[in-house]
Parts: sequence; structure tokens; C-alpha cells
Amino acid sequence: MTAYIIRRLLILPIILIGITLIIFSMIWMLGPDRLLASYIKSPEALKTEDAKERLIAKYGLDEPTVVQYFKWLGNILQGDFGYSNIAKKPVQEAIAERIPYTLELALWAIIPVIAGGIWLGIVSGTHHNQPLDHGIRIVSLIGWSMPDFVFGLLILLLFYTVLGWFPPGYLSYESEAILRSAEWTKYTHMATIDSILNWNFSVFIDAFRHLIGPILTISYLWWAYVLRITRSSMLEVLKKDYIRTARAKGLSENVVINKHARKNALIPVVTVAGGMLVSLLAGVVIVESVFNRPGLGRFTAQAATQLDYFSILGSALVFSIILVLVNLIVDISYAFIDPRIRLS
Repeated sequence: MTAYIIRRLLILPIILIGITLIIFSMIWMLGPDRLLASYIKSPEALKTEDAKERLIAKYGLDEPTVVQYFKWLGNILQGDFGYSNIAKKPVQEAIAERIPYTLELALWAIIPVIAGGIWLGIVSGTHHNQPLDHGIRIVSLIGWSMPDFVFGLLILLLFYTVLGWFPPGYLSYESEAILRSAEWTKYTHMATIDSILNWNFSVFIDAFRHLIGPILTISYLWWAYVLRITRSSMLEVLKKDYIRTARAKGLSENVVINKHARKNALIPVVTVAGGMLVSLLAGVVIVESVFNRPGLGRFTAQAATQLDYFSILGSALVFSIILVLVNLIVDISYAFIDPRIRLS
């Protein structure tokens, strides 16, 4: 187990260096003039005669490509991602302000996705070709086939416009005033988590009401995917010889499913869950736009429409690092789920 984890950790720096090379190549292709413009915070920054030269020297824009890369990498390691023209502040500050909103949505959404998808996938797989299986498959097919923006608009129309239950946005004005007050402590910058830590359950209820619409939209689409993966894996596992042996021994069906089949059927689901978390973080741009949430996905979309290069590339770098770390966690999780993988 230890050797397996060490091997995965040793690969991590190589992957991260590869990511930075790809991101830097995109920056380098912009050209020095466009790069310099991206670093300028305001026209006043070039009022002095030597301002342009100082910026060029600071970021190494007149240096050879290799020197520029290491200069840029050093700035990244110091937390300097460039300047965001749409946020009117450094990119790292804009990302740091918005990522808690996206992370909060993804974390709350992945709970029903994983729990519901696995449970219904197992139920569907163990009732193969029965009415219950057909019903679950039809519902999942609808969810997987429907575009997220269409389903989000339907949720918004039904639960807000018609019923008035789950409003869009992030918080009500009253809750936002509480979050800005001196008595409020921002532990994680996620309203639902911080409200629990501050023992203010009225803010929690308000924040969760605003989350239900986006959660339903994301959960239904990805829940259908996890369900299909779990069902296929369960059907494959149930055909294995050791399952037939377990049944031949007279073990009850619950023991066969829960003790012998389910654990092995979850191996591909773990792979899906790792990539899905990243997809949730990266793909909430449409959901955040539909429900007017100020997250990182919406920020990236706005940067793309206005050609704010450093905001786009900074977001891409953050998402890439998250992807690498999640994949590392998934690889290590394999070893706990299937001991055979430790020998690979």
C-alpha cells in the first residue's frame, strides 16, 4: 500500500509541470504586446515613462522563452496570476472570491448524485429486466438526454415562478446583511457551512433554499449517469463465478449483493465519481448562469466572452490542479476498494 501511494505521489509533480507547460504555451502565443496589456491594471499604470519597461522586466516579457516560463512559474508560485479586467482585481483574488460558491454547489450536489445513483443502480441491476428495472432506466434515460440548461429553466419555472419555493441567486438581502455584519465569522466562505459554524440556522435554511434548484438540476443529470454505470457494473459482477459460488453455498441474496457484489461493482463508479466532481466544478457555468450564482464557472464564461485571457488561463490552471488532485485521491481509493490494484 505504501509503495503504491509513493509511486502515485512521485508522478504528481511531473503531471503538474506538464500542465504549467500547456498553460504557458497558450500565454506565450498571445505575443508580448497583448501580454503586457493583460498585466496593466489601469491606463494610469503607464503614465510614467519607465512604467512599460518595468512591467516588461518584472514579467520577463523580453527574455527567451525558457526564461519567460520560469519567470511566469515563479510568479504563479508567489500567487501572481495576472490581472483580471472583468473583475478589476488580480486574477488570484477573483478566483479565491468565487470558488467557494462553486465548491459549495458541487459538494452539495455530489451527495445525492453518488448516494442516489449507486443505490438505484444496484436496485436496477439486481432486478434485471423486471418492471422496476425498466422504470428506473426510463427515468435515467430522460435525465441523461436532457440538456442541463433546459432542465434548469424548467426547475426555475416550476419551483420559483409557479410555486415560489426556491428562489434564484445566492442569498436573500436579509441573509447577505448578516454575512456582512461584524458578528459573522467566515470560516469557509460557504454560506451553508459557515451558518452551521456560526449557529445561525435561519441563514442556513435561506442559503439551502437558494441551492435546491441548482442541486436538482445538476443531480438529476449526473445521477442518471452514475446509475447507468453502477447498473452495468453490477450486472457484470453478478455473472462472476464467485457470485455463483456464494449463492451455491446457500448465502442469502442480501449477503451476496451487499458483501460480495457491491464492493467490486463500485470500482468503476469511483473512477466516474472522481472525474464527475471535476466536471461538476467545471460544468456548473450554465447552471450558475441560469440561477444567477456568482461562482467560478460563471466568472470563466464572462472572461471568455470578453477575451480576458489571464482570467481564463488562471481558471483553467485551478481546474487542472483540482483534476490532478482528485485523480490522485481516486487512485489511492482503488487500493482500499480492490487490494489487487495495490500490486500494480
